Formats: sequence, C-alpha cells, structure tokens
Amino acid sequence: MDDEATIARGRRAMTDAVPHGRSGGRLADEVYDTLLGQLMSLRIEPGSRVTIDVLARELGVSQTPIRDALNRMEAEGLVVRVPHAGYRIPPQITRHRFEDMLEVRLLLEPAAARRSAERASPEQVTVLRRMLAEMAELEGSSGPTAYGAFGLRDAAFHDLVALSAENEVIREALARLHSHVHLFRLHHDTQVTHLAMDEHEQVVAAIAARDPDAAAYAMRRHILRSGERFRRLFEATTVEA
Repeated sequence: MDDEATIARGRRAMTDAVPHGRSGGRLADEVYDTLLGQLMSLRIEPGSRVTIDVLARELGVSQTPIRDALNRMEAEGLVVRVPHAGYRIPPQITRHRFEDMLEVRLLLEPAAARRSAERASPEQVTVLRRMLAEMAELEGSSGPTAYGAFGLRDAAFHDLVALSAENEVIREALARLHSHVHLFRLHHDTQVTHLAMDEHEQVVAAIAARDPDAAAYAMRRHILRSGERFRRLFEATTVEA
C-alpha cells in the first residue's frame, strides 16, 4: 500500500551505536541510524565524500549493510551517488535556493491540501493522523538522530498530503525538491519540531473536516511560518560573517 510505504520510509530505530551480530535488515537500519545522526550533527560535513569501504572499517561491519543504508539514503536525498567514486553529501542549500523552494512550495502545497480535503479517503486521513502520532513520539526525543528522523517523517507527512490529493504531478514535483532534508540539515532546533507539530495538526484537522479553504489556508500558513523560522538561520550567518 502506497500510504504504508511512505510511512515506512521515515521509520527507523533510534540507536546511538551499531551493535554486532544482528540480522542483515536490522543491521542496515542501525547503520542508517548511525549515518543519519552523523549527517544531522554535521559530523559528516556537507559536500564531503563517503565511501562504502571506509564506512565499513569505521563501523566494524560488512559492506552489505553499508550499501543498503546508503541506497536508502540516496532515495531520500540524503546522499548523492557519484559514479565510480562512492557517495557525496549534498552541500547546504544557499539562501537563493531556499527562497526558490519556498516559492514553489507555496504554489503547490496549499493546492494539494485543498484537494486532499476534497478527495482523501477515511483510510488516508487515518494514516495522516498516525504519522502525526509518530512525529509526536520523536518530538520529545533528543539528539541529531531523532531530529533527523523527525525531518524525514515531516517530509513523509507532506508527501501523504500530496498523495491523498490524487495529483501525481504535484507529488512528483515536491519529491524532487527534497526540501525537508535540506532544511533540517541547516540547524538542530527542537523548537522547529514543536511548532511544526501544531501546524501539521491544523492541516489534518481541516482535511478531516472536509474543509478545502481551511486546509489550503492552514498549509500556506505552515509553509510561511516554517520559512520564517529557517530564514533566520541565513540571516544569522550573514550577520556573523
């Protein structure tokens, strides 16, 4: 089921290290968590190169779970495959790129929320609420791994809204932006997760109430407020420079 697959894309166990002697799938999840924590804490720097053999030596595991974890991260926009050279961490987005992404999201996502209020099935509304519940569990957690996992669920939540809108063009366009991955890599701020939760709940409430105008308004307000929160990071950097 497409909804369940989207939820599964953001679901990861919260571990601080990579234990040995686990099954292949579980070990790949643990490697993923470790790499996600390093990525969100900037221990793996933006723009740097990562290779499977080096990571296997550092983590003390075989190359198979490393490869599985990196393939998963590539699908989520967390790493970029470089032919014959391993993988590369995407650079941080520029202020100009950030503003362009915000403009596109303001054009597409309120429209998706409006259509979702008109077209979402009761099952899809249930899945949206379940996603919010998973995000709420992570909101109280600390550390870069939990913060990164919240960011991926944030992306999955917006994808579910687009999915329930039944407009594949909007959904594909938003997926190509990988906007949440880029935004959550900018800064670790738990206030971001708290405020986003409240705004997401308003979007889902409007969709569940079958109120297209309220859903579009709630989504637009969420994107604008999110833009204000992350824009401060660029402004702070400019002042410090």
